[in-house]
Amino acid sequence: MKKNLFMAAGLAMAFFATSCDNNAGNDTVTESTASAEMAPPPPPVSNPNVAGETNAVASEDAPVMTFEQTEYDFGSIKQGETVEHTFEFTNTGATPLIIENASATCGCTVPEWTRTPVAPGEKGTVAVKFNSTGKMGQQQPTVTIRANTQPNIVKVSMKGSVEASSIPAAGSDGPVRRN
Repeated sequence: MKKNLFMAAGLAMAFFATSCDNNAGNDTVTESTASAEMAPPPPPVSNPNVAGETNAVASEDAPVMTFEQTEYDFGSIKQGETVEHTFEFTNTGATPLIIENASATCGCTVPEWTRTPVAPGEKGTVAVKFNSTGKMGQQQPTVTIRANTQPNIVKVSMKGSVEASSIPAAGSDGPVRRN
Protein backbone atom coordinates (compact mmCIF):
# COMPACT_ATOMS: atom_id res chain seq x y z
CA MET A 1 0.00 0.00 0.00
CA LYS A 2 2.78 2.44 0.94
CA LYS A 3 4.66 1.55 -2.22
CA ASN A 4 1.68 2.48 -4.38
CA LEU A 5 1.16 5.73 -2.45
CA PHE A 6 4.79 6.79 -2.94
CA MET A 7 4.65 5.86 -6.63
CA ALA A 8 1.46 7.92 -7.15
CA ALA A 9 2.98 10.91 -5.31
CA GLY A 10 6.15 10.65 -7.41
CA LEU A 11 4.21 10.56 -10.67
CA ALA A 12 2.10 13.52 -9.60
CA MET A 13 5.20 15.56 -8.79
CA ALA A 14 6.82 14.64 -12.11
CA PHE A 15 3.65 15.64 -13.96
CA PHE A 16 3.44 19.02 -12.19
CA ALA A 17 7.14 19.74 -12.66
CA THR A 18 7.00 19.19 -16.42
CA SER A 19 3.67 20.90 -16.99
CA CYS A 20 4.64 24.23 -15.32
CA ASP A 21 6.99 25.31 -18.12
CA ASN A 22 4.64 27.34 -20.34
CA ASN A 23 7.44 28.71 -22.55
CA ALA A 24 9.02 25.37 -23.40
CA GLY A 25 10.48 25.54 -26.89
CA ASN A 26 9.80 29.32 -27.21
CA ASP A 27 13.16 30.72 -26.13
CA THR A 28 13.51 33.36 -28.84
CA VAL A 29 12.87 36.97 -27.84
CA THR A 30 12.73 39.75 -30.31
CA GLU A 31 14.53 43.02 -29.66
CA SER A 32 11.32 45.03 -29.41
CA THR A 33 9.86 42.85 -26.65
CA ALA A 34 13.17 42.82 -24.75
CA SER A 35 13.34 46.61 -24.64
CA ALA A 36 9.70 46.83 -23.55
CA GLU A 37 10.28 44.39 -20.68
CA MET A 38 13.36 46.17 -19.29
CA ALA A 39 12.48 49.18 -17.18
CA PRO A 40 14.90 52.09 -16.91
CA PRO A 41 16.88 52.20 -13.66
CA PRO A 42 15.41 54.43 -10.96
CA PRO A 43 17.01 57.85 -10.52
CA PRO A 44 19.56 58.12 -7.67
CA VAL A 45 18.25 59.34 -4.35
CA SER A 46 19.75 62.61 -3.18
CA ASN A 47 20.53 62.24 0.53
CA PRO A 48 22.38 65.16 2.15
CA ASN A 49 23.49 62.97 5.07
CA VAL A 50 25.52 60.59 2.91
CA ALA A 51 28.80 61.58 1.30
CA GLY A 52 28.97 61.17 -2.44
CA GLU A 53 31.32 58.90 -4.33
CA THR A 54 33.72 61.76 -4.96
CA ASN A 55 35.56 63.43 -2.12
CA ALA A 56 33.92 66.59 -0.89
CA VAL A 57 35.97 69.68 -1.58
CA ALA A 58 36.36 71.85 1.49
CA SER A 59 35.11 75.39 1.22
CA GLU A 60 37.85 78.01 1.32
CA ASP A 61 36.30 79.72 4.32
CA ALA A 62 35.34 76.54 6.23
CA PRO A 63 36.76 76.17 9.73
CA VAL A 64 39.74 73.81 10.05
CA MET A 65 40.59 71.99 13.30
CA THR A 66 44.39 71.63 13.50
CA PHE A 67 45.68 69.62 16.47
CA GLU A 68 49.17 69.85 17.90
CA GLN A 69 48.91 66.08 18.51
CA THR A 70 46.10 63.58 17.88
CA GLU A 71 47.51 60.71 19.95
CA TYR A 72 48.81 60.77 23.51
CA ASP A 73 50.86 57.89 24.96
CA PHE A 74 50.26 57.68 28.72
CA GLY A 75 52.76 54.84 29.13
CA SER A 76 52.11 52.25 31.82
CA ILE A 77 49.70 52.77 34.73
CA LYS A 78 48.25 50.61 37.50
CA GLN A 79 44.68 49.39 37.24
CA GLY A 80 42.28 51.85 38.87
CA GLU A 81 44.33 54.97 38.09
CA THR A 82 42.89 57.83 36.07
CA VAL A 83 44.74 59.53 33.21
CA GLU A 84 43.83 63.01 31.98
CA HIS A 85 45.15 64.74 28.88
CA THR A 86 44.09 67.92 27.08
CA PHE A 87 44.30 67.95 23.30
CA GLU A 88 44.75 71.52 22.09
CA PHE A 89 43.68 72.61 18.62
CA THR A 90 43.73 75.82 16.58
CA ASN A 91 41.06 76.99 14.18
CA THR A 92 43.15 77.56 11.05
CA GLY A 93 40.08 78.27 8.90
CA ALA A 94 38.36 81.54 8.08
CA THR A 95 35.08 81.10 9.99
CA PRO A 96 34.23 80.20 13.63
CA LEU A 97 34.60 76.54 14.55
CA ILE A 98 31.81 74.91 16.55
CA ILE A 99 32.18 71.47 18.11
CA GLU A 100 28.78 69.79 17.95
CA ASN A 101 29.65 66.68 19.96
CA ALA A 102 32.51 64.58 21.28
CA SER A 103 31.95 60.93 22.14
CA ALA A 104 34.21 58.18 23.45
CA THR A 105 34.52 54.54 22.43
CA CYS A 106 33.62 53.30 25.92
CA GLY A 107 32.22 54.52 29.23
CA CYS A 108 35.69 54.54 30.77
CA THR A 109 36.59 57.66 28.77
CA VAL A 110 34.94 61.04 29.27
CA PRO A 111 35.60 63.98 26.90
CA GLU A 112 35.08 67.66 27.75
CA TRP A 113 35.42 70.23 24.98
CA THR A 114 35.28 73.94 24.30
CA ARG A 115 31.54 74.67 24.10
CA THR A 116 31.81 78.19 22.69
CA PRO A 117 32.63 78.94 19.02
CA VAL A 118 36.38 79.12 18.37
CA ALA A 119 37.22 82.15 16.24
CA PRO A 120 39.74 81.86 13.38
CA GLY A 121 43.28 81.81 14.75
CA GLU A 122 42.06 81.04 18.31
CA LYS A 123 42.70 77.88 20.31
CA GLY A 124 40.28 75.39 21.80
CA THR A 125 40.64 72.21 23.83
CA VAL A 126 39.30 68.69 24.13
CA ALA A 127 40.09 67.28 27.58
CA VAL A 128 39.97 63.48 27.83
CA LYS A 129 39.76 61.57 31.11
CA PHE A 130 40.44 57.78 31.05
CA ASN A 131 39.55 55.63 34.08
CA SER A 132 41.43 52.31 34.04
CA THR A 133 39.21 50.55 36.60
CA GLY A 134 38.38 47.10 35.22
CA LYS A 135 40.81 47.44 32.32
CA MET A 136 43.91 45.33 31.73
CA GLY A 137 46.62 45.22 29.06
CA GLN A 138 46.99 47.53 26.07
CA GLN A 139 44.31 50.23 25.91
CA GLN A 140 43.54 52.82 23.24
CA PRO A 141 40.48 54.90 24.12
CA THR A 142 39.40 57.07 21.19
CA VAL A 143 37.29 60.23 21.17
CA THR A 144 35.34 61.11 18.02
CA ILE A 145 34.80 64.85 17.57
CA ARG A 146 32.01 66.14 15.30
CA ALA A 147 32.33 69.78 14.25
CA ASN A 148 31.38 72.14 11.43
CA THR A 149 34.72 71.44 9.71
CA GLN A 150 35.68 69.59 6.51
CA PRO A 151 35.89 66.67 7.20
CA ASN A 152 33.33 66.98 9.96
CA ILE A 153 34.66 64.07 12.05
CA VAL A 154 38.10 64.11 13.69
CA LYS A 155 39.48 61.49 16.09
CA VAL A 156 41.94 61.84 18.95
CA SER A 157 43.16 58.95 21.08
CA MET A 158 45.19 57.95 24.09
CA LYS A 159 47.20 54.76 24.31
CA GLY A 160 49.08 52.87 26.93
CA SER A 161 49.25 49.79 29.09
CA VAL A 162 47.25 49.04 32.24
CA GLU A 163 49.02 46.73 34.69
CA ALA A 164 47.47 44.76 37.53
CA SER A 165 47.08 46.62 40.79
CA SER A 166 49.57 45.74 43.54
CA ILE A 167 46.69 45.35 46.02
CA PRO A 168 45.17 41.87 45.73
CA ALA A 169 41.40 41.73 45.58
CA ALA A 170 41.11 38.18 46.92
CA GLY A 171 43.50 35.51 48.10
CA SER A 172 43.26 31.78 48.55
CA ASP A 173 41.64 32.34 51.97
CA GLY A 174 38.97 34.66 50.62
CA PRO A 175 38.66 38.45 50.33
CA VAL A 176 41.59 40.53 51.47
CA ARG A 177 40.92 42.98 54.26
CA ARG A 178 42.29 46.47 53.66
CA ASN A 179 43.08 48.60 56.72
